[in-house]
This record gives sequence, C-alpha cells and structure tokens, in this order.
Amino acid sequence: MQHRARPRLLGPLLAVALASALTGCSLFDRDKPSSQVEQPTGTAGGSQLEIPTTVAAGQVSLLQRLGEDGPMRTLSVERNGAWQCVDCAGDGVTSRGTLAPELTERLQVLLANPALADETDQARRYRTTCIDALTSSLITSTGLITSQDCPGEELTPVAGEILLLLTQATPAEVKG
Repeated sequence: MQHRARPRLLGPLLAVALASALTGCSLFDRDKPSSQVEQPTGTAGGSQLEIPTTVAAGQVSLLQRLGEDGPMRTLSVERNGAWQCVDCAGDGVTSRGTLAPELTERLQVLLANPALADETDQARRYRTTCIDALTSSLITSTGLITSQDCPGEELTPVAGEILLLLTQATPAEVKG
C-alpha cells in the first residue's frame, strides 16, 4: 500500500473551507459599548464557531492554526477597533476588547493601502511550504493573505504590519 503525501495547501484550504462553512452573524455583541473590554467569559465548546469568509472595507479577520491538528484561533476586528478573539489560547475562551484609537487609525491606514491587493494569495500565487508551522490567514476586503512562521519565509510588507499590529494589541500570537 502506497503512502500518499498530503498536499501543502491542505491547511490553508481547510481554513478557508471551514470559514466558508461556518459563516454566520457578526462576531461582535452590538449591545455593549465599543470601549468596554471583556475578560474571557467561557468556552466556545458547545457553540458554533462563526468565521467570516469576506469582510467589508476597514474590517479584518485573522485565522491562525499551529500545524494541521492545532485549534483554530480566530480574531475579528471591526472598523471602530472593536475586536473578538475566539480560542486565542487554545482553550475555547472568547475575549473581547477595543484597540487603542491610534492603533485603530493605523490599522485603517494599512487596510486602505493599495499595495495590499498585490499581497493577496491570489496575486502572489501563494503556496504553503512548511509542515506543522503556524499558519496565519488575514481576511481583508481585498482578499485572503496567508503567511507561515517558518524559516526563510518573508512577511509581505503591509500584511506583515497588520499581522504584527493585531498580534501585539490582542491575545492573538504571531508565533505558536
């Protein structure tokens, strides 16, 4: 019996397929003031995970997974800086908060940068190259932008800044 190698795009494709299958209502609780920060409130174990497949201009979602079997960490940020992170620590806990005004402004500038369109997976013809690496996928209004935390892979300039901003300002992490 021959052993078949798994395609290198399986991880990101599964993330996109999962995102497509689980699209639903907004991730944010609109009844709370956007400046209020919630501490982790419980597990998402019994609830359906809602992951957007597209976002409006000024919004961004970050999907991260360590290897093919790791938990899916999902961070969504609204135009006003309100964010929600599902399973950030791999424990099923959901955290919410709001980016500082200067970070919200910086994020909006980065998301509006025309160079971001050249960094999409489609424009770059991106292919994952590492096994068991942290794969980060940004969903922006211009398209999907994937990167992996593996030796030799360079982050795209604008998307790399967005990823760094999101991982430094929220519980999401840039490294697994």
